[in-house]
Amino acid sequence: MTSLSESILSKTSKGQGGQAALVLEDGTSFIGRSCGASGTRFGEICFNTSLEGYLEVLTDPSYAGQIITMTYPQIGNYGVNLDDVQRSKPALRGLVVRDICESPSNWRSSVSLPQFLKDNDIVCIEGIDTRYLVRHIRDNGAMRAVLSTEDTDTDSLLEKVRASESIVGQNLVESVSCTEAHPYNTLPESHAFAMAENKAATHKVVAYDCGAKDSILQNLIRSGMEVEVVPYNTPAEEVLAKNPDGVFLSNGPGDPDAVEATYSQVEKLLGRVPIFGICLGHQMISKAAGAEIEKLKFGHRGGNHPVMNLLTDRVEITAQNHGFGLKFESLGKLIPELSGGCTDHVDDLRFWSEKKIAPVVDNEKFGRIQLTHVNLNDGTPEGIALLDIPAFCVQYHPEASPGPTDSHYLFTAFSRLMDGREDYLDIDISTDRLSGWKF
Repeated sequence: MTSLSESILSKTSKGQGGQAALVLEDGTSFIGRSCGASGTRFGEICFNTSLEGYLEVLTDPSYAGQIITMTYPQIGNYGVNLDDVQRSKPALRGLVVRDICESPSNWRSSVSLPQFLKDNDIVCIEGIDTRYLVRHIRDNGAMRAVLSTEDTDTDSLLEKVRASESIVGQNLVESVSCTEAHPYNTLPESHAFAMAENKAATHKVVAYDCGAKDSILQNLIRSGMEVEVVPYNTPAEEVLAKNPDGVFLSNGPGDPDAVEATYSQVEKLLGRVPIFGICLGHQMISKAAGAEIEKLKFGHRGGNHPVMNLLTDRVEITAQNHGFGLKFESLGKLIPELSGGCTDHVDDLRFWSEKKIAPVVDNEKFGRIQLTHVNLNDGTPEGIALLDIPAFCVQYHPEASPGPTDSHYLFTAFSRLMDGREDYLDIDISTDRLSGWKF
């Protein structure tokens, strides 16, 4: 930064922040301005393509262990409303933005984003070329990174980041899960202007907290469910003793292979009680069925990912946040008579959306499993349904915080599954997507 630009900045509401550095493990480095807390943070660098919802992104427990880059150029322009946070304590390691807004304008805002970052000890860098950074991640994949306001020597930071721990193999869920079972019945009053009255509770649901977003639990309540939250490692026997109508498996951070304490219990629950899983919950059901999980090159994070529902031939625009995914072929061999006559798996699952077929495999543990949803950006699996027992799951976040409302029908589907309906997923999203809203 030139002396002239520093002088101009010092006379504006933005002020003049100290220097900050971001260094990736492959040696790529950036020098910018600090606009949050001071410190040094290590994590996996990733990016989110959402145009809004930065507060929900920052407080999503699924970002534990990660440094988030926001692709939208200005972040913080509508400030912070604390009723919109997804957890009281953010779990991310750091934030990267092109430009941060110091003076927000929004009737719901109570504090600026830079102040929120400082209050919550979140290190943030601004003033770097985030477009270049995102392209670099897309080309070279997610990798370890360090973000620091204390040490801005890039050679020193490179040595440190290469000695840091990888996200692979870490059980990050234990750092964000609750420690004891508790009922969940919190609905922010400030959301009443937009939300319709809740449906009367007709189902009792036990929710495994693997890093659940509050808004997802709130959607369960609004869809007519009484919710009790339990820690990620709660034994299946304790859950069944509560006599729930269904079990919900939440989103969560990190490597699913490291969360054996959850998927080993899910294996015991499958077939005993209706189950709905999202994001990490999707991976927990997949792991319980003996499937393999792979690390994606740069993951899916944002509110604009197109997903095809193979059962209804509808496309949903979805909100996503995950860096690992199911390998569909590892669930079992295709059943030709239920898969359009096909006998061989394909690498790109958009093949099935083009053929308008929802293929079915023969799983050694749980019988027939159907591919229900496919990512139209890269052909990866986004949802499965177990046909011989009551369970289904999706890889994305259906609650629209932040993101579109296209996938709200999945909460309705869970209710229908607990009612024993075989057609629980056969829902027209055009009629369900605004369910529960006043608009």
